[in-house]
Order: sequence, then structure tokens, then C-alpha cells
Amino acid sequence: MLVDKTISAKAAFLDRDGVINHKAPDGEYVTRWGEIRFLKGVFASVAALNQAGFKVIIVTNQRGIALGKMLAADVEEIHLRMREAFALHGAVITDIYVCPHGLGDQCACRKPKPGMLVEAAKKHTLDLSSSWVIGDAEGDVEAGRGAGCRTALIRSFQTAGEISQADIISTSLAVAVRRILQFHLLLKPSAHVSNAEINICSLQVNNRQNNVPSRATKKPNLPESIRS
Repeated sequence: MLVDKTISAKAAFLDRDGVINHKAPDGEYVTRWGEIRFLKGVFASVAALNQAGFKVIIVTNQRGIALGKMLAADVEEIHLRMREAFALHGAVITDIYVCPHGLGDQCACRKPKPGMLVEAAKKHTLDLSSSWVIGDAEGDVEAGRGAGCRTALIRSFQTAGEISQADIISTSLAVAVRRILQFHLLLKPSAHVSNAEINICSLQVNNRQNNVPSRATKKPNLPESIRS
């Protein structure tokens, strides 16, 4: 008997450098585990996404491989140890996708193309329209929009004045995750909202049944208090 495999899982796709760990200086690359410096709040943020039912998947361009700055094996070691570090804090990274290509390689995976997101959706049976991409560059936002995801942009001081097409603009992964989870609480019928989700968002859940956006709406507008 054939089983109908319904697409129901949602994912939070995270860029790596600038979202999970500090970026290397301009023109340089994070080439080994010893250079990884985690940003504040990333372990708790990923654990909160896990608890809310998101598969957390890292999608990262690593052009330094194509430039000979590091080997693919070096990046694999970084990611193995990164997943172990998150696990020690009760957070799960479901998968990690890497584009090792250069700017002129014409690959399908390098962001802003959505190739890594589409590949992950096929492997993990994801509903991309219920998923989010969180990054620190417009290329991340463009990749997410191209795949049909909602998007959150983490802005640095240097990019604070730039225009973005992101659904949410934030100053850190922790703030972006809080707003994403607030948004998903608004989409849920109140009977299906768990105490854990309320605690994640630090929200007081009011009786707002008439203000809950319809699930039939593909991409309802975000409330201004959540978006900015």
C-alpha cells in the first residue's frame, strides 16, 4: 500500500558567517575551527526554533574553497564541530549545505540562487512557503524569495540605512527568531498554541481570534511591530 508523504515540515535556513559566527575581516575567510567565534544568543535561538518545530539548516557560500584559501575537508571539520557545539547546548542543526564555487563558476547553488534551499527541501520534505531564510546580506534574502520562503535580514551598523526586500529586519539572530516565532503564533489557532511556544516568545497570548490571519493566505503581511 502506497503511503501519501505529505509535505509538512518547515525549516529555518541560516546563513553562517555573520549570523551564527563572527565574519572574517573583508577579503579573508574563516578557514579552521579555531577561528570560529559564535555570536551571542545563537545556541538558545536555534534551540527555540527546534522547540517550535523548525528544522534548522545552514546554507553557506564558501568561495574560499574555490580560491584555494581552505580545503573542503577543512570546512567539513568546522561544520562537524559546529554541530557538536550546538548539540551540547540542546540545539539541533539538521543539515548543512555548502556552495564551494567561485563567482564565475555558473553553479546553481551559490546564493543568491536558491539551489541549496531547493535541494534541502527535496531531501527533508520541506514546505518552503512555511520556511524562513535568515541571513546578513541581500543575497540571502534574494535566495529565500526565489525559493518561496519568508526572509529575515540581520543588519550590521554599516548596512543600517540600506533598502531591503526582507520580511523582517533585525539586529541579531536572537531578535529575528523572536519575531519569527511571534508571527507563527499569530497564524496558529489558539487551541494549538503550546505553553512552550508562548514562553519562547515571551508573549502574553490575548484572545485575538478575529485578528489571526487565515492559513489559506500564502504570505500574509507581517504586523509592523514584528517586521521592524
